[in-house]
Amino acid sequence: MAADRARANKSDSRDKTSTDDQINLLRGWPNPKLLPASLIKDAAVSALSDSKIWTDGLLYGPDAGYEPLRESIAKWLTSFYQVRVGEITAKRICITGGASRNLGNMLAVFSDPEYTRKMWIVAPAYFLAFKIFQDAGFADKMRAVPEDDGGVDIEFLRREIVKSENQAKKDGTPEKPRFKHDRRAKVYKHIIYCVPTFANPSSRTMSLSRRKALLSLAREYDALVICDDVYDFLQWPADTSNEESVENLEHVQMALLPRLVDIDRDFEGGAERQGADGFGNACSNQTFTKVAAPGLRIGWVEGTEKFAYGVSQAGTTLSGGSESQATATYMHICLTQGEEQSRLQGHVRKTLRPAYARRYRILMHAIQEHLLPLGFQLPQSTRDIIGGYFTWLSLPEGMNAETLSRRCKEEVNVIVAAGKLFEVPGDERVKFDGNIRLCWSWEDESKLEEGVKRIGSVAKRMLAEGVNGEEYVVVEKERDDDMAQFK
Repeated sequence: MAADRARANKSDSRDKTSTDDQINLLRGWPNPKLLPASLIKDAAVSALSDSKIWTDGLLYGPDAGYEPLRESIAKWLTSFYQVRVGEITAKRICITGGASRNLGNMLAVFSDPEYTRKMWIVAPAYFLAFKIFQDAGFADKMRAVPEDDGGVDIEFLRREIVKSENQAKKDGTPEKPRFKHDRRAKVYKHIIYCVPTFANPSSRTMSLSRRKALLSLAREYDALVICDDVYDFLQWPADTSNEESVENLEHVQMALLPRLVDIDRDFEGGAERQGADGFGNACSNQTFTKVAAPGLRIGWVEGTEKFAYGVSQAGTTLSGGSESQATATYMHICLTQGEEQSRLQGHVRKTLRPAYARRYRILMHAIQEHLLPLGFQLPQSTRDIIGGYFTWLSLPEGMNAETLSRRCKEEVNVIVAAGKLFEVPGDERVKFDGNIRLCWSWEDESKLEEGVKRIGSVAKRMLAEGVNGEEYVVVEKERDDDMAQFK
């Protein structure tokens, strides 16, 4: 009887929404309307019209990348991050094929599947990074590190690193790498992966005190902190109470906090302190994906000069030189042509920040109206500055994210990301059954509120059915049993 009633309710809701347009709040892409096609076209035409530029761009590039772009990036970063210890130089930068490709290259150069103890991944984590760690030989060595509203849980990480060191001694793990002997780089004992600012997926920002504590821990245990700093340029006031706060963004033109790579230059003697090897313990992995277009497939990494050189010596780079060499000439022009600012900086300032601020404002108002009254919760609710692409939500107590996600797709044609997607594979200790991620960057503004409203309608039904809609679970089990015969 209960299953029949649930089946009928499910059918009724699907009939009411089956003709609605799909709303995808999972996809972490920029909306096509925000892509700077004309800017990139003009830069490409300019580069390909000048033989001095296109000759360099269409031939093999230097290992570290097109030097004019490295210099223009260095000036941009120096200005945006307001670094305290001198300006950023081109020698600290290596051009890459984007943040994901660079993560793979750094693991190839600076880690060893036997010698490197663990891959410590701050969770919830960017789920597409997991395959990169697996391909590097660390499928059984990935471990989740939880975060709270201050960022990574330092004490948890310290305890687990100590355990791993003790286990390494017990197992007889070599004190020196056996398989990698290239002295152009080094092999770290531990790798820590995080997104410190406007994290994907949690949307949290790691506090300055946690950043310093994380760097101190990395230095103590010979760890490399790989920071995906890809959302740093996309920031605006968290206050969504009025339209003026969305349009007037002049006071958020500089970085919210220093990066870990900046702290590594300055903190307690810096990366060049006496007794250090000069490679440093933090790097900044960045990309043009979020500020220009993902199809460009170009980014950069910043670290110490020795670290940047080490990245440039990855085998895939040495075989032909720097990746994305032609694109690098376009991006240099995008970063240097302009009046008060470069055209790319102008695109970030005048187009992306206001657009994403409006989208965030729309989404937040919808969440406040349709979800928070049901028991949903937001992280870091008192912060002044927000940014990035995502909002992370805690569900009402006892509600299951996968059930909610499945029902949103089937009943109201809305796609959301369930928290399980962001769990570190093989580590059952840090779970996110009670969370979902919403993205505001992809869908048109007109669809954001409607998407949240639909999620709220499903959540209301689940709460009325008993949090997770036990009757719905019965129907799902019956369907699975029926399908089993076809497997």
